[in-house]
Amino acid sequence: MKTSLAFRAAALAIAAAGALVAAPKPEWKQLFNGKNLDGWKHVGKGSMSVENGLIQTHGGMGLLYWTESKLGDCVLKVVYKMRDQNDNSGVFIRIPVPPTEAWMPVNYGYEVQIDNVAPGEDEYHVTGTLYSLTKPLARPGKPGPEWNTMEITLDGPRTIVTVNGVKVTDYTEGEPVPPKKLDFEPERGLRPNFGYIGLQNHSDNDVVFFKEVAVRPLKSSAVGQ
Repeated sequence: MKTSLAFRAAALAIAAAGALVAAPKPEWKQLFNGKNLDGWKHVGKGSMSVENGLIQTHGGMGLLYWTESKLGDCVLKVVYKMRDQNDNSGVFIRIPVPPTEAWMPVNYGYEVQIDNVAPGEDEYHVTGTLYSLTKPLARPGKPGPEWNTMEITLDGPRTIVTVNGVKVTDYTEGEPVPPKKLDFEPERGLRPNFGYIGLQNHSDNDVVFFKEVAVRPLKSSAVGQ
């Protein structure tokens, strides 16, 4: 009898482990439908448009942000390319309230930088870093017109950024950051776990195309608030 019970317990444990392994990952939700900017709003200078299934930046500085909800405890995937060898843009995260102009997200959210080469600037300003706050662990960004895939994991207060599958940033709220040096760098301070996200259009000289913007929850639960 004891042997039978032990066998059944072992079988149940194996079955439970198999179910955990087989559990599917949450699916990606596309925030950009490839046709228009439904669900998005632009603030600041310049504009964004959809041409040939891609979001294209025009002028700036401005921000196109997702209006439907705040995002957190999720992975945000952004597939982009630069028009030229190097162009400047960024993916904004952890914006606490809907922005009404382009500088509010700079100072109260984080910009995950898109800028492979930044003449006259230091390594705190390259692709995949939290702009002016973190140093890159690697520099895997590809120049234009090659496509890049950026994945930003928002895990509570922790932010992890990979570019083309290589980790560039791993930062947790409260970790030390360098002091602010330039007027246009963001104010220092804590950011919320959940916030709005957006795409930056930087200037007339910087043209970036976005093919995909998608979100996947870390667990089988909602990613928005």
